[in-house]
Amino acid sequence: MEKIQMTTPLVEMDGDEMTRILWQMIKDKLILPFVDLKTEYYDLGLLHRNETKDQVTVDAANAACRLGVAVKCATITPNRQRMEEYPQLTEMWKSPNGTIRSIMDGTVFRTPIVIDAIHPVVKNWKKPITIARHAYGDVYKAVDLRTDEPGTCTMTFKGVSGRETTLDIQKVDGPAVWQGQHNKEKSIRSFARACFQYAVDTKQDLWFSTKDTISKVYDGEFKAIFEQEFERYKAQFEKLGITYFYTLIDDAVARVIRSEGGYIWACKNYDGDVMSDMVSTAFGSLAMMTSVLVSPDGKYEYEAAHGTVTRHYYKYLKGEKTSTNPMATIFAWSGALKKRGELDGLPSLVSFGEKLEQASLDTLESGVMTKDLVGLVAPGFKAAAVTSEEFIDAIAGRLSAALN
Repeated sequence: MEKIQMTTPLVEMDGDEMTRILWQMIKDKLILPFVDLKTEYYDLGLLHRNETKDQVTVDAANAACRLGVAVKCATITPNRQRMEEYPQLTEMWKSPNGTIRSIMDGTVFRTPIVIDAIHPVVKNWKKPITIARHAYGDVYKAVDLRTDEPGTCTMTFKGVSGRETTLDIQKVDGPAVWQGQHNKEKSIRSFARACFQYAVDTKQDLWFSTKDTISKVYDGEFKAIFEQEFERYKAQFEKLGITYFYTLIDDAVARVIRSEGGYIWACKNYDGDVMSDMVSTAFGSLAMMTSVLVSPDGKYEYEAAHGTVTRHYYKYLKGEKTSTNPMATIFAWSGALKKRGELDGLPSLVSFGEKLEQASLDTLESGVMTKDLVGLVAPGFKAAAVTSEEFIDAIAGRLSAALN
């Protein structure tokens, strides 16, 4: 068959470990045979980030802003253990996702991939729940301090006008730990706008939750900005028959558990980090969680919500066959190709992305799946665990038949 043509490249951000292996496999078997793929390639593997002093991550993020659509493989954020595993590292580099989010000023929307064969742990969930995670500030840009003696900690803001404001944080009688965090009004407003626009685009209700009863100024600012921004979208919400409401984070958790799903739940940075893992696991597997970073001006970066699957990578290095689930990474590629086709007016590219997703879902529903999912299927459903390569080959066969 003639390959589907592209006009504008995707920004391709390669990654680390087992997901890097799957990344190439997906390209070779599911995309390159069918699409005349055009990408602007950036290697975000840990060692290359180290060689470039992480400039490659900045370059990739700026390219995403320039070209409008990016697709990213999972990457390593080094900790002390990783510094021992990779002695070549000259620095404990920051999270590439954090760098990209900051440059794109984006909000992360994470949605589980659901199939009939796997029932959610929460029995009344019938539709996917999308977590909208604010992608700036809070604990992720906090500064920490440990002290060893009695004393008082203060926080001082020095304005450019010369005016200073000082608050006493706490007086302690012995060793203590301290943390200072912040957020910016501009970033919170971008977060709110992205959430309201995504709700309109996907025609879903939007929930937002913080803890403004305790954090009256900090979380209260989030609540107030969301209320202000909603006024701009209120008429569109009413026209579409969708709703927006705010509630406390603890009440939201209770409501989510009792709900049927089918809405967007907007959370602050840490809340979104934790709740997206809870939602993905309750629906089945973190490997079935998609993630898209959306900027206020309509730029998109697609990736899987999970990590680099280190344990499987070490098995792979020993020559062992692994049964690593590639679904979220496949959907990252399909999502990026669909968006590129939508923006460039290429219906054939959009259709390809849709058929790739359907072939992947049909493969799972046929009982061919990776090991992590076999133990989750509903009683009576027959499933067989296959290797990652066998699973991707099965998808490729269905996709080829659908396209021909």
